[in-house]
Amino acid sequence: MILSEKQPLTALVITYNEEQNIKTVLDHLAFADEIIVVDSYSSDKTFEIATSFQNVKVVQRKFDNFASQRNFAINLATNSWILFMDADERLTAKLQDEIVYIISLKNSATAYFMYRTFMFKGRKLHFSGWQTDKIIRLFKKENAFYNHEKIVHEKLIVKGEIGKLRNKLTHYSYSNYEDYKKKMILYGQLKVQEELQKKTNPNFFHFYIRPAYQFLNQYIVRLGILDGKKGIIICYLNALSVAVRFRELKKVKTLKQQ
Repeated sequence: MILSEKQPLTALVITYNEEQNIKTVLDHLAFADEIIVVDSYSSDKTFEIATSFQNVKVVQRKFDNFASQRNFAINLATNSWILFMDADERLTAKLQDEIVYIISLKNSATAYFMYRTFMFKGRKLHFSGWQTDKIIRLFKKENAFYNHEKIVHEKLIVKGEIGKLRNKLTHYSYSNYEDYKKKMILYGQLKVQEELQKKTNPNFFHFYIRPAYQFLNQYIVRLGILDGKKGIIICYLNALSVAVRFRELKKVKTLKQQ
């Protein structure tokens, strides 16, 4: 493979009340040429911590949805190559080196998937649907944008070849039961907008079958049972998010009919 000159890299992070994570993730991104944080007016110390980094630009913007927030952040970047991280994700030294190498290739792809290791209270979760989890985190600004119709678990639309990196991200999504439960409930509430766009009319299937399928698929088919108590918790909370989505959808549609 042929290397070109070192390519500048912009690292992006969107935040809301991430005071437990923001310092560590910014430390891990110090190798980037530009670091931008888009904060949704956090009520904790996230803004103060982020602005204490001299190499970090912090912009505050009211949150409407994840896709819109991410596209706003991309537009702030001055470099072609983008590394978009969540505050609860971590880079290993090997992954940092691989990123620098990949973006320096003359024949590099347009975007790259990264596999993620899901951490449950500081320990690796082996199954429960997360064993094949991957997400595009590295891409060229001019060839990618987030789909506005995917408000939660937003999808990056890429024009061009997509590759895969060998080294994994570490994902500290689950710190405790209550925080993860709040996150899943929030995701369920936000996804109501997607269902409204699809003109979904919730019924027995959505209220009961869909959540049950979500749980059984992750717990049985995706081997969550092998994760023991951790598997039950994760699979239940992910199913709860589905149930919340359709309960909230029913409330919204009922209010509109009044």
